[in-house]
Amino acid sequence: MSSENYESPEMQGAVALAEESPSSARSEVTGENNDLDSLLDRINRLASGEAPLETTSGAEKSPREPSPSENSAPASARTTTHPAIQKANESADAPWQPCEPRSLVEAGLSETQLEHLALKSLAALGDASGHQIAEQHSVPFRLIEPILADLKQAQLVAYRGSAPMNDYVYQLTELGRETTKKLTEQCSYFGAAPITLDAYLTSVAEQTLTKMHPTVDDLNRAFSDLLVNPKMLRRLGPAVNSGRGLFLFGAPGNGKTSIAERITKAFGDTIWIPRAIGIDGEIMRVFDPALHEEVPMEASSGPLQTSTIDRRWICIRRPTIVVGGELTMDSLEVMASTGNNVSEAPLQLKSNCGTLVIDDFGRQRMTTDELLNRWIVPLEKRYDFLKLVNGKKIQVPFDQLIIFSTNLEPKDLVDDAFLRRIPYKIEVPDPSEEEFRKLFKIMAPIVGLEYVQEAVDYLIETHYKPVKRPYRCCQPRDLLLQIRNYCHYLDVPPEMCQEYLDYSVENYFAIM
Repeated sequence: MSSENYESPEMQGAVALAEESPSSARSEVTGENNDLDSLLDRINRLASGEAPLETTSGAEKSPREPSPSENSAPASARTTTHPAIQKANESADAPWQPCEPRSLVEAGLSETQLEHLALKSLAALGDASGHQIAEQHSVPFRLIEPILADLKQAQLVAYRGSAPMNDYVYQLTELGRETTKKLTEQCSYFGAAPITLDAYLTSVAEQTLTKMHPTVDDLNRAFSDLLVNPKMLRRLGPAVNSGRGLFLFGAPGNGKTSIAERITKAFGDTIWIPRAIGIDGEIMRVFDPALHEEVPMEASSGPLQTSTIDRRWICIRRPTIVVGGELTMDSLEVMASTGNNVSEAPLQLKSNCGTLVIDDFGRQRMTTDELLNRWIVPLEKRYDFLKLVNGKKIQVPFDQLIIFSTNLEPKDLVDDAFLRRIPYKIEVPDPSEEEFRKLFKIMAPIVGLEYVQEAVDYLIETHYKPVKRPYRCCQPRDLLLQIRNYCHYLDVPPEMCQEYLDYSVENYFAIM
């Protein structure tokens, strides 16, 4: 074999190494399988820019089953780690991150699973290169490449053309289209390859709220954009540290929902969640763009993917999921999706390692007793049981801070057994006059008005004190917005004055 047929020095070196390998000679003498397949795979990896597999004796396993020495090798010996990730891994307190799998066994996937995903993605895309298929399923190219070779040999796919980096463009054959049609009838999913339930349980255990102990500084940072009484923060601090449920109750408009939404920030910024979980052949989607905010990872500067992160996982802001009167019992169970054998994770699973806010508690379409009976055990034991679409029951973590926000008195909503499982009940009181004035000063520039202290004095002395109207945290913002909208209608510069305040009060408190 002449090295003149190869352009890169690395490939020439690989060929020379193979020609001089004594193990190849021994294999030829004994009649055993030689290293030709291994050699071609090594050359392909060098051409595609991937790290070659370890060379072993002639009895070396197939590249799909890495040798023990390969499995024990550190990630840094196999790939070039992204600088940001490498820096995080060097720290003893580095946050948990999912590592890229080196084999199908590590990925928790079978060849059949990847074959089915690849066929369905080709049916949807028409044609695609091997790297595009690997990207579609969020797996390394080295795992999908032999799968595509098997599909080609089985005449389910065919080459349509060549692609960069020693790759091909694939398309389905007639036999492949017939096979894919049957597969789609069973399960239409062809997104990111699912992770195992055990891998998900490990991720929650590593990122659990119970390991986090927010301090005073953490809470001050989380509430930096809100005007919160220091006494309120002293009551919230221990409740947040407990990682258990809490009640926020008080008059409407005092910021209970705003407080609940910011509590999550005290636990840290980001976590990793899977795009989908595979459980006994059923796929359950976890990542929800409507509820989760993706945090993009820093892109590699080179043409090759150098990250060691398992791309089947996605980095998101630590979730804060708020549900109100629309909450139903169905949203707390695994829901069958439009695709066959594809289901959607319930709200409590999507909020794991974050916060789940039940806003306007007591005004849901289901009774408080129904919710009590559904969650009384999970709140105590911190795990839940879910019934899958196929009838199988699984145990999953119930690892989030549950916040019940209500305008009603908690003891009028639920019994003592439920209240015992919610150890913290915190009232959000009305603001003082000083805090009320400060809210005007904070909100005026935000809505585009210049703060005028005399106007606020007039408002309080004329429209609040004489009628003993209670102060609410939302009122400064709402009244100022009324002024701004009224001035826009008159086509005059918005300003805080007595005339505009009288107009705003008349509208805002018309039936209050």
